[in-house]
Amino acid sequence: MPYEPLPDLSAMSLAQIAAAVKARRLPPIESWHPEETMDSGMRIAADGTWFHNGSPIYRLAMVRAFSTLLMRDDDGQHWLVTPQCRQSVEVEDAAFIAVEMQARHGALAFRLNTDELIVAGPDHRLRATGNPEVPAIYLGVRHGCEARLNRSTWLQIANHALAGSNGMNVVSRGISFPLVP
Repeated sequence: MPYEPLPDLSAMSLAQIAAAVKARRLPPIESWHPEETMDSGMRIAADGTWFHNGSPIYRLAMVRAFSTLLMRDDDGQHWLVTPQCRQSVEVEDAAFIAVEMQARHGALAFRLNTDELIVAGPDHRLRATGNPEVPAIYLGVRHGCEARLNRSTWLQIANHALAGSNGMNVVSRGISFPLVP
């Protein structure tokens, strides 16, 4: 079945975003416990580009497929997990990049560089690191993996915070998240 790109995030209602998130079917990697471990030869650069053996992966469909198998362990190591094997992946910063944000009815929805939608909240928390002059904002995605907000998305969320009454905090699904470390 060919991949159907999502509509423009700015044109979607919160109900449409929630339906798209719910419709996303992901492999049950949390239930897989393979014994074999090896190196995948993959690297995810800080700008979100995926590489295999030093060459960029240009097919977005492959990146999307691999991203559904990605997890990060308690030591911070990223892995591609299949029922038979887990393969290490070098990640320079975050496994995903948040490339767009929209505020809808008390929720903040993000589009990732893998064309996936995530709504910030109890299961997908925002985290501010760095320092107040140069903060970095991360969004929890799944299985310990995070998305770093790119510059334009950081500006979108900062403008949203400044337009509200919570200072440099934003609220999504009832949870307040500081944007300053």
